[in-house]
Amino acid sequence: MPRKMIDDVKVRIGTPEDLEQIMEMAFMVCKENGIAYPNVDKIVADIWPSLHQDGGLLGVIGKPGERLEGFVLLRVATLWYTDFEILEEKTVFVRPEFRSASGGRARKLCEFSKKVQQELKMPLLIGVISNQRTESKVRLYRRVFGKPAGAFFLHGIQTGEWVKEAAE
Repeated sequence: MPRKMIDDVKVRIGTPEDLEQIMEMAFMVCKENGIAYPNVDKIVADIWPSLHQDGGLLGVIGKPGERLEGFVLLRVATLWYTDFEILEEKTVFVRPEFRSASGGRARKLCEFSKKVQQELKMPLLIGVISNQRTESKVRLYRRVFGKPAGAFFLHGIQTGEWVKEAAE
């Protein structure tokens, strides 16, 4: 497979035709960073409307009909204490075989999120919840978005380790 240069990597808005590949990658995200067995209905409840630009959208890397290399899931949400709407980045994922390739796919997906935030003029909320390659992910987000506003902590479980009882 020929290597793409950074300028060749483009993020486009995902469409319903991308559903199968997005679902495949969503389960890869769950396996890598999840803490409990995934619920397909909950995953589809965020992905399907986003593919229709209903309360969110998906940015994808890859041409229509070709293998997708990565995606970012953005949803419109409210904070627990207000009805004020924000844009929430649910996940950024790049297939493992494209992570070390030139092209800066994760960065391109983050820049896509930033562009959507600027166009919609909505605050963008992002969290990095991972026990794998966490420091490099945080460095990327600092380069793209600036200084973080807090931190996430997990106690009693690691990402990538599903709760046994939930899997039964």
